[in-house]
Amino acid sequence: MITGTHAAADETIIRGTGNVFADLGYADAEERQTKLRLAHTINTVVQRRRLTQSAAAELLGVSQPKVSALANYKLDGFSVERLMVFLTAVGQDVEIVIRAKPRSRAAGRITVVAA
Repeated sequence: MITGTHAAADETIIRGTGNVFADLGYADAEERQTKLRLAHTINTVVQRRRLTQSAAAELLGVSQPKVSALANYKLDGFSVERLMVFLTAVGQDVEIVIRAKPRSRAAGRITVVAA
């Protein structure tokens, strides 16, 4: 009979980097993270405006299956630039800010912040 005691497991907790794609070892992790954040913002605006996929497709100038792919975060067929154009099509401003990286970080990075 089991009395409620659990065998101690040897588990190590590793803090993530904030980019799940980098944590999973994807070579293009920064681009994937950027696309994900842009797509999330587009999908949020589409949902907030209660647009059907057909209406969103017309607004974005793409087919309904492309909107479905976007809604399901199947982003391989979309470039970062195209996603930024979609954002402007749904009435969002896109601002790109370039600045020097801090000395404490080895490489530059791309960050998307939805306001």
